[in-house]
Amino acid sequence: MDFMLILEIIVLLGAIFAGVKLGGIGIGYAGGLGVIILTLGLGLKMGSIPWDVILIIASVISAIGAMQVAGGLDYLVQIAEKILRKNPKHINFLAPAVTYLLTIFAGTGHTAFSMIPVIAEVAKGQNIKPSVPLSIAVVSSQIAITASPVSAAVIFMAGDMALGGLGVSYPILLAIWIPTTFAGCMVTALIMNLLWKQDLDQDPVYQDRLKRGLVAAPQKDGSYKELPKGAKTSVLIFLLGIILVVLYASAISPQFKLIENVKLPRDGAIMSIMLTIGALIVMICKIDVDKVPLQSTFRSGMTACICVLGVAWLGDTFVSNHTDEIKGLAGNLVRDYPVLLSVALFFASMLLYSQAATAKALIPTVIAALGLSATNNGDVYILVASFAAVSALFVLPTYPTLLGAVQMDDTGTTRIGKYVFNHAFFLPGVLAIAFSVGFGFILAPILL
Repeated sequence: MDFMLILEIIVLLGAIFAGVKLGGIGIGYAGGLGVIILTLGLGLKMGSIPWDVILIIASVISAIGAMQVAGGLDYLVQIAEKILRKNPKHINFLAPAVTYLLTIFAGTGHTAFSMIPVIAEVAKGQNIKPSVPLSIAVVSSQIAITASPVSAAVIFMAGDMALGGLGVSYPILLAIWIPTTFAGCMVTALIMNLLWKQDLDQDPVYQDRLKRGLVAAPQKDGSYKELPKGAKTSVLIFLLGIILVVLYASAISPQFKLIENVKLPRDGAIMSIMLTIGALIVMICKIDVDKVPLQSTFRSGMTACICVLGVAWLGDTFVSNHTDEIKGLAGNLVRDYPVLLSVALFFASMLLYSQAATAKALIPTVIAALGLSATNNGDVYILVASFAAVSALFVLPTYPTLLGAVQMDDTGTTRIGKYVFNHAFFLPGVLAIAFSVGFGFILAPILL
């Protein structure tokens, strides 16, 4: 390893950790700074900007923002809250299931924010440490990104630059990723339910906070606000949009070829369909379009766009300048030890802070390293099975939903230790990813 390479790695990691320290949109800012230093300072060639990923996130979030204004998101949250409150004894299983399904539907894990206070309340009412259901629920919402039909990460993986170019169809990918990731989260919930200490009244931090009057009494019933008339309609419109995305992507895939002369490629179709869904919600539900940019989902989504811009651009600038070295190192190693790819994706996503950015930065290079093509795709199952490992956003305790869970749990059981990594989300996250990848290695070879 020469001196220049060491310098480049220091700049890469330094920019990432500076971004993590800044938090939020600062991650994207620091990524841009890293690009300047790598190119103008160290002479690297600029990497590609992930426009496809950014624009897919923006278009999906714009539709979700419209649905939120129409009351559709509140409607979904009310349904989820009723399920949790009616079955409080099963909170450790229902909490991750609910956040998983909300993320699958919306394509963003930020929907979990709405469920965090409900999960904490229900757990308190059952004398269960809120940290148990909250930790797996937050992790579940992150892993579900790798199975959502409308997430930027899944769309990229199904595209021509990744698995789509290797002859793997979009429906088959969903048929693998949805059951394996959901099963991974549920098995983790089972292990936590059996092995974790759950008695809230035995927790010393909780007892101390209780004595100091810092813990609110759990609410027995949720109070539901009246929803706008178009709430249910907006959810139906958005759901139809997701179905249309899946059907169109399947119709133009090489496996089905229902549409031979493709005028609108997959990425363009997803963007245009989502924008159309937004337009339909505005017109049919008669919402105030000026309120869309003010919604929490819209703000978090646009923040994600800037983060992906900076971090993915930074990552690609480094990786694209060392493609040959990575190919030489990764090719034989991944072929001989397939699990190493999931380990690499795990650590990369921990730093790049985005499922889509991680996939964009590494997957094309890994495909080249393995020598895969549409006619030579024998090892493609390795990439498909390992994909869930890009969800390690919980390792550094700075992700918004993770911090939200810590702040909203007034019992103090969901906490971050003084050693940074010893927090409530680490073990559940590692277990859920390990099981998801493991199930992927079982199912992927069968279906591919």
